[in-house]
Amino acid sequence: MDRQIYEKIENLSPNAENYILTILSGEYAGEKALLSAGRYTFLEAGGFFEKYGAELPPLSRSMEFCLFGESVYAELLSRGKKLIVLGAGHVSLPILRLGKMIGMSVTCIDDRPSFAKRAESAGADRVICEDFSKALEEIPGDRDSYFVIVTRGHRYDQDCLRRITKKSYAYIGMMGSRRRVRIVKEQLLSEGTPKEILDGLHSPIGLDIHSETPEEIAISILAEIISVKNREKGSFGYPEEILEGISEAGEEPERRRVLATIIRRKGSAPRAAGTKMLILPDGRGIGTIGGGCAEAEVIRQSRQLFADSAARPFLCHVDLTEEAAAQEGMVCGGVLDVFLERV
Repeated sequence: MDRQIYEKIENLSPNAENYILTILSGEYAGEKALLSAGRYTFLEAGGFFEKYGAELPPLSRSMEFCLFGESVYAELLSRGKKLIVLGAGHVSLPILRLGKMIGMSVTCIDDRPSFAKRAESAGADRVICEDFSKALEEIPGDRDSYFVIVTRGHRYDQDCLRRITKKSYAYIGMMGSRRRVRIVKEQLLSEGTPKEILDGLHSPIGLDIHSETPEEIAISILAEIISVKNREKGSFGYPEEILEGISEAGEEPERRRVLATIIRRKGSAPRAAGTKMLILPDGRGIGTIGGGCAEAEVIRQSRQLFADSAARPFLCHVDLTEEAAAQEGMVCGGVLDVFLERV
C-alpha cells in the first residue's frame, strides 16, 4: 500500500470534510484514496478509484457502501481532539488531568510563571506562559479544538473570548457568575461579535451535577465536552501516536506494522467503528480497539500479515457472546469486523 497517503493526511485542511476511502475485500482490497472537500488529493494510478471514483454516493459521515461490486469504507477523518485551557488556577488542574485521561492533547495558557509550572506538573502537553491574547495567536483553532476559559477575571475572559470566537472551534466554555458572563457578552456584542456565536457559549460551564469541589467541577466540564464531542459519530481519524508509528514502519521484520480498524460493530462491543490500533511485531499495540479477548483475537489473526509480506489485507470477524465475554472478565459482548492491513 502506498505510504504517501498517510503523509498527505497531515497536510489536509482541518476545516474541510476529509475522507479516506478503503476497499475492504476482493481484487482491490486495501486500495485507498483521499478525498478532501469533494476532490481527490490522492489516487492510485490505474486503480479502482481512478476508474470509478467519480461515482461515489454523497458522503456526510463515515459509512460503508458498495461501488461497482466492491465494498468500500469511507471514513470521515478528524484530527486528534485538542483541549485548550485558559488559566491554571485550582479548577484548571483537574481539568488538565481529566483531559489527558480521555485522550485529548492538552494545552494550558497562563501568564503567571508559578501557575504555569503547576500546569506542567498536572501533565499538560504544552504550557504557554504568556499574555492570553498573545498566546492565543499561537493556537490556530479548528473543528477539533475545545476551549475552556477559567481565568482569574472578566477582563481576561473577555480578551480570550474575543479572540477565540474569531477562530474555528468545536466548543467554548467559560466559567463565571451570571453577572460576569453577562458583562463579557454585552461588551463583545457591542464590538460586533455575532449574537448567535455568543448564544452558543457554554456558560454556566459544565453539566449540572451540583458540583462543588474543583474535581467535581472538572468532571462536569469534561462530561459536557464529551457530550459535544460524541454528537457526531464515526469521525475518529488517525491519532498522532498511530501516525508516528506508521511513519516508523518499514520492510525489515522489526519495523513491520499492521493497522487494525473497526469497520462494523454490533451489540455492546466497547469501541465504535473507526477506532484504530497499530499492532507491532511482538504483539504490542499502539492504541486499543477495546482490549480483552476480542483484541487478543485480532492480534492473533494479524500474525499472517507479519509472516507473509505478500498477504492481502482482510476483514477479521470476532463474535464475542456475552457468555464468552464474562468468562474473560469483560462486562460486554458483541460482534466486531476489523480490517487488518500492512502499513
